[in-house]
Parts: sequence; C-alpha cells; structure tokens
Amino acid sequence: MNREPDWALWRSFAAVVAEGSLSAAARDLGISQPTIGRHVEALETALGLTLFDRSLSGLKPTASALRLYGRVKDAQSALAEANILAQGAQQDEGGTVRITASVMISNHVLPTLLRSIRALHPRIAIEIVPSDTSENLLMREADIAIRMFRPTQLELITRHLGEVPLVAAAHEDYLARRGRPQTLQDLWSHDLIGFDRSDLIVSHAQRMGFAVSRDNFMLRSDDQSHCWELLKAGLGIAFGQQQLVASTPGLVALDIDPQIPPLPIWLTTHRELFTSHRIRAIFDALAAGLLAYINGELDRHPTR
Repeated sequence: MNREPDWALWRSFAAVVAEGSLSAAARDLGISQPTIGRHVEALETALGLTLFDRSLSGLKPTASALRLYGRVKDAQSALAEANILAQGAQQDEGGTVRITASVMISNHVLPTLLRSIRALHPRIAIEIVPSDTSENLLMREADIAIRMFRPTQLELITRHLGEVPLVAAAHEDYLARRGRPQTLQDLWSHDLIGFDRSDLIVSHAQRMGFAVSRDNFMLRSDDQSHCWELLKAGLGIAFGQQQLVASTPGLVALDIDPQIPPLPIWLTTHRELFTSHRIRAIFDALAAGLLAYINGELDRHPTR
C-alpha cells in the first residue's frame, strides 16, 4: 500500500520553491542542504513526478510543482492557524512568547522593559526577533509584534500606544569640538551620521528644499544600532528617538526641528492568541512598559 509523503518532504519542497535554491531553503528551515535535497528526491519518487528542472544555474520548479506549491502554502497557513488556536486555548502561564520589534527598540528599549516583565512572569521564556522587516504574525513567526506602523490584517488585535518624536542629536564631546548648529541649514555642514543604501533621510531633506545628497553623511550604515553607537562615540550628528536621546548620558537633543513625522508605536498580536494567558500577560506588560517609555518615565539606568 502506498503511503502519503511525510509532511517534512512537502515543507522542504515549499521552501525550495519559495527560496529558489537548496542552500537558501536549508538556511530558511535550519536544516542541512543535503537533507533538503534528499527530501525533494524522496517526494519526486513518492509522487512519480519531476518537480524541478536541474541546471547549472540551480533548480527551476516545473509547472506541476507550481500547481502543487499553491496547495502546500494553503496547508501551511491552515496548520499555522491550527497552532494559533491551540496556543490560545492553553491556560498555563508557563511556556514561551516570541516578540518581534525594530532593531532599535529590541536593543535599546526592550532590555529595560524585560527586567520587570521577567520579575512578574519568571516561568515565561521570551524569544526576541530584532528586525526592521514585517514578521508575519499570521504564520506564527512571532506571537507579539511592536510595530512603527498600523497593522491592517483583520485577524490581529492592535493597540496604538502613542508616538515617539524624532530629534537631531549629538554627543556633548562632538558639540564641544565642532560647535552647535542653530538652524537646519547649519546642520548640513556638520559631520552627519546616516544610512548607506537607504535614501530615507536624503529624500526627506530634498523635499524640504535642501540641496542634500548622500555625500553630506560622512558616516553611513544601514544598521541603525551601529549608527546609534557612532552617535554615542561623538562622531557626528544623527536623528534618533527623543526618549532614547534624553535617557542616554552625554547625548544632547539639538534645538532644531528636523520636521520628521513622529514614530507611532503599535502593539499587536493574533486575535486567537489573545486568549492565551501567557500571551495576554506579556502583551499587557509590554503595553505598560512602552507607555512609560513614550511618556519619558522609563528608567533605563536603575543602578546609577
């Protein structure tokens, strides 16, 4: 009697189609490339179908593979939904909660929030995903997300906590060395810290009428946490969250309005997960901590 292919084979197959190669699929699933290759071959044998055309340039899914892929994605979504329902039905406050937030919030705000959260809920393990991409709550890539934009999916519970102003800032050592700019026009003649590949700051300044280019930024990195360390080291002027600037020793917010819209902070989780005791507990604790941060009441240096 023929057995249906194991789900692990379908999962590897879907990853190869989605990622475009065995190596990328292996990285995505966290298993070895040879294992992915064996899974694909085993699935082809079980189905009696060629799923990929092999060439020097890699694997190209056949027409049959693309038709199957849509059904497998539907099955993955259904399984993720079932997992969410099961998680929401759990009453035990132990277990794990996975949180995703921006790199800056993850590295420079969450550690302080987690001090009190861990004290309140010592049996709940916390997994943190620092990312400036949109982790998919519907596919259980995270349980709770801290977003700088409003999520729109109907399946999500969202709470708008407030907004964080963005300011121009520098270390006091830099200002002592280079002087303090008085206007936005003065700002562009200073050593600026900005993005490498992203043109977000440059395009904003150009819309305001300033003849600014990438060359105005003498230090460039797309890693925002690294830019923050450059700012703290006194290497130039950068734009940052007002609350972080105010609570970081040595940093000074300049009396210049960069006219950058404030960052909204949204806390969100899946509607079904909100019935889980541990998800609700961490969600509410995060909300309280983030409100304290937004209001400038979060003590990031309790031992000083």
